[in-house]
Amino acid sequence: MTEAKRILPSGTVVPDHIALILDGNRRWARARGLKPWEGHRAGYEAVRKLARASREFGVHTFTIWSFSTENWDRPKKEIDEILKLLRAGLEEFRKEAHEEKVRLVHLGRKDRFPKDIALQLERLEKETKNYNNVLNLALDYGGRDEIVRATKKIIADKVPAEKIDEKLFESYLDTHDQPYPYPDLFIRTSGEQRTSGLFPWQMAYSEFYFEPEHLPDFSRRRRRFGGNDTLKHFEFNPEITAKLELAWWRLGNIPEGMRFRDYAIKHLKEQFGLSTKLAKEAAKLLVEAFLEEKKSKYDKAVLKMKKFYDLVKSEVKLAFEPKLVAYLEVKMHREKGENEETTREFLSETYRISLFQAAKAAHLRVLAAVERNRGNWDKAENYLKLYYRALKERVA
Repeated sequence: MTEAKRILPSGTVVPDHIALILDGNRRWARARGLKPWEGHRAGYEAVRKLARASREFGVHTFTIWSFSTENWDRPKKEIDEILKLLRAGLEEFRKEAHEEKVRLVHLGRKDRFPKDIALQLERLEKETKNYNNVLNLALDYGGRDEIVRATKKIIADKVPAEKIDEKLFESYLDTHDQPYPYPDLFIRTSGEQRTSGLFPWQMAYSEFYFEPEHLPDFSRRRRRFGGNDTLKHFEFNPEITAKLELAWWRLGNIPEGMRFRDYAIKHLKEQFGLSTKLAKEAAKLLVEAFLEEKKSKYDKAVLKMKKFYDLVKSEVKLAFEPKLVAYLEVKMHREKGENEETTREFLSETYRISLFQAAKAAHLRVLAAVERNRGNWDKAENYLKLYYRALKERVA
């Protein structure tokens, strides 16, 4: 029994088969100013974690629908990048499949894929056909297309009408020789509440779960590093941190000077738990980024901010992407902190929490920014205190 199985509460019923529609990669990328294929890469990493976790929890069959028959209508550049990712992913999975004894089953058509990908799929299916656990990979798959293909095979085999029943029909479906062809649980990410034709036959009695987050955020978990929990860095006092940030806000019209930097140092020491030495280095980068913003040199501001987050990440050990966090923070500043969606994305990425978990803190921070922009400093401070309390509750 794996460690994951041991930690499940007593009486937990583990599904034999989970089916997942990968959705939201492009929207995730667009929200971050990235190219669509960068979202697909993030989604690929997320689904790898989900598939591995499902096996650890004892799920026998895991179905991933990652490319539908309609996806061929997407821009050529995006399709080329998806195919490139597919090639690399299949090769990467090959080693994992043999190590963990996972059988790969391709659902859908092979004839429209480049020949090398079709051969990759055929080789993997052949090499892993005797393994127990199943990973169904639905590529160029459509539910209606599966029904049509099954019907054509029955006709081609000249099966008499009186011999066609449910059992025979199932034997012509893509899942025909699997021990658990019917998903117990169907999951779709990104808030879409429809099946889009996945398994019209097999999912007649499945439970449905529609996840509001985009796929790249769905598998997100805070990283822990051995016995030393990195979240010790977030033992800040919300009231003190709020006062320091408020002072920083009120000094925002001063272009440079020790006083501004001193406030930045105190703030960074309090919020991130940095040493005095690191706080000084970080404050210098933060002030330089702020000055670039004041000159409307936003690209340079992002570069400076990235260096700041590189330093913070090396100390705090959070699993964020410094370039992305830097971009989101500069974007927040350009929007005067009043865009709740951007703020939620920033908090979600920085603190490795879900968009849903970040919503309350983001709302409070935006309220604080609105009051700041109106010059209502007392109200701004109150909202900042509530924001830091909500943030600490979520990440500590």
